[in-house]
Amino acid sequence: MTTDTLPKTAERANPEHEEYQYLDVISRIIATGQPRPDRTGTGTLALFAPPSLRFSLADNTLPLLTTKRVFTRGVIEELLWFVAGCTDGNVLAAKGVHIWAGNGSREFLDRVGLSHRREGDLGPVYGFQWRHFGAAYGTCEDDYAGKGVDQLAEVIDKIKNNPTDRRIVLSAWNPADLKLMALPPCHMFCQFFVTLPETPGARPKLSCLMYQRSCDLGLGVPFNIASYALLTHMIAFVTGCDAHEFILQMGDAHVYRDHVEPLKTQLERSPRPFPTLRFKRTLEEIGDIDGFTYDDFVVEGYNPLGKIEMKMSA
Repeated sequence: MTTDTLPKTAERANPEHEEYQYLDVISRIIATGQPRPDRTGTGTLALFAPPSLRFSLADNTLPLLTTKRVFTRGVIEELLWFVAGCTDGNVLAAKGVHIWAGNGSREFLDRVGLSHRREGDLGPVYGFQWRHFGAAYGTCEDDYAGKGVDQLAEVIDKIKNNPTDRRIVLSAWNPADLKLMALPPCHMFCQFFVTLPETPGARPKLSCLMYQRSCDLGLGVPFNIASYALLTHMIAFVTGCDAHEFILQMGDAHVYRDHVEPLKTQLERSPRPFPTLRFKRTLEEIGDIDGFTYDDFVVEGYNPLGKIEMKMSA
């Protein structure tokens, strides 16, 4: 492969900018990805297991991609919905976040064999697995308090009390429940690592490695990077750590065929500085991981380039 076969990219005024990792994967997929059919019927160009993407979270950095606008409010609201263990897509829709509307529609649920579910009931998806892993799923309206394994609470406890544990893991992949879900998890597994302080008075540093089996580079991945970076910041905040790094390892990394031209436009853009994150309330006021509200998230200095329209395939 020569550089002549790659899509056109902008001159790199700041070649060390971490967003270029993402842009370079897109460029490589468009140039060399294998054409493949997919469940949506749209078709993709795909590459398996590209190099990990690494984003620094130091100094309150939030890796919100800047070569197009990321729906930040949607990222935050969905993450809080996960943390709450909620599986009702209508809860998000009522807040103007419709990212799960297609998978929770009557037509989609009927198509995947979940016609007994009411519209919006997505089954035991991410939040249920994070907070109630192993519990028997009924409906999105049932009370699951005290049922199953609260993996998120265990992650936080280990970071606080056993920070060198090699089992600080959060898994959304539960084979026993896959057929009950409207959509099996794409971002399916993450592991946290605490870097111990090396000097007196220093704080531990928290990093997160996430494995994503199915990676829609155009729409999904920018959202997923922001979501797990935010989750790492949140967990660091409630455990007395400094957020350090987010690493994304992709499996099936793909570009939908109808995203190729919009992404070529994005590749011609130059990244801008990432914004920073601060929490409006103190730890004493927030309390624990369940105490965050949308208003606690203050994203400062986000100045992305304009939105690029891409259709979601469902």
